Amino acid sequence: MAPRRPAELYRAPFPLYTVRVHPRRPLAITAGGGGAAKTGIRNGVHFLQLEQIGGQLSASLLHSHDTETRATMTMALAGDVIAAGQDASCHILRFSLQAPEAKSGAASRSGSGEKGPRKRKGPSPAAQGDTQSQANEVAVETLHSVRTDFSPDALQKAVRFNADCSLLVTGGADGFLRLWEFPSMKKTLEFKAHDGEIEDIALGPDNKVVTAGRDFQCCVWQRDQLVTGLRWNENLPGIPDKAYRYQACRFGAVEDNTGALRLYTVQVPHKRERRPPPCYLTKWDGTSFLPLLTRPCGNEVVSCLSVSDSGTFLGLGTVTGSVAIHIAFSLQRLYYVKEAHGIVVTDIAFVPESQHGRELLAGNEAALLSVAVDSRCKLHLLPSRRSLPVWLLLLICAGLIVATILLLQLAFPGFL
Repeated sequence: MAPRRPAELYRAPFPLYTVRVHPRRPLAITAGGGGAAKTGIRNGVHFLQLEQIGGQLSASLLHSHDTETRATMTMALAGDVIAAGQDASCHILRFSLQAPEAKSGAASRSGSGEKGPRKRKGPSPAAQGDTQSQANEVAVETLHSVRTDFSPDALQKAVRFNADCSLLVTGGADGFLRLWEFPSMKKTLEFKAHDGEIEDIALGPDNKVVTAGRDFQCCVWQRDQLVTGLRWNENLPGIPDKAYRYQACRFGAVEDNTGALRLYTVQVPHKRERRPPPCYLTKWDGTSFLPLLTRPCGNEVVSCLSVSDSGTFLGLGTVTGSVAIHIAFSLQRLYYVKEAHGIVVTDIAFVPESQHGRELLAGNEAALLSVAVDSRCKLHLLPSRRSLPVWLLLLICAGLIVATILLLQLAFPGFL
């Protein structure tokens, strides 16, 4: 039976380009906008409160942070700090959640001369660096802003934190990989990684950086030294090298193998044809970077990739608005909704498998959020797969063995 149409979790007043779910709070953060064009479409970062209501996961707008003329296209999360890619720059934002009582107390103190957040009267546009919040529960401040791309059509296309959040890596349209100390945002390294745009970045063990570029290359770097170039089609001789390009890359954990990692990449056709060829998913060893498994993942061009916390599931979004969930071990498709959005899916994110995340899952095996240019954030639920207890399986096997012996005894008297 096909899955039900995904629920619309939230609708923003502008196109959405990126979404993240906080690992320790019931909070989703999504962002986008109309950019610098004077179309009347605003730009912002929206904070959504996630909660279970009547057995269903729902989202409500907790806070809206205005980003002026800059649409946020990419985003990485490190605790309560956001690295937001806006045009050619990376803006480091820190947010804090405060109880309404604390805010009202701070406001009263500000009236007596002490500094504190000031309530706004009415929904007037926010000034530079200011924020808006109906519930007055979130405060956002800008810590840094650094230029991360210097091409003529400058655009930061990817941003990632490493595991301990001591390093931030950015890549964009100019093909340069830039490494920044965090939180000081001091640039420590800059080098040309690709001839053309960097589509995606993944950070792995020992701070190795994997970059996927539009130049048909997917490279593994140790600082500015090339460790290896990936060749997903080396065991598929019928596919020419430049028929496909790398679209996305992500590291993921390995179930029942603590500390082990797998790398997943998506390959999409370089040219569009009347009868589109399939896209491919490839799983790699996270240490040797040798390909372990490659499978086709449909004829719709994949636009984004996500991996669940446990490494059990892979999420895919497509340029035609479809969303799929695959099993990471076998790369088989487990869930698929055709044209869940009316237009390209720009980002997807699994609900974390932390304590708060499990409370939000409410018995489902996984939950995936998807956002698109249609301004919608949709929820995709993967119900828990039914499984029999081990003791029941053993009992059934024993019963089958006994039944087989009895049948043989009846068919062949004196068998025993």
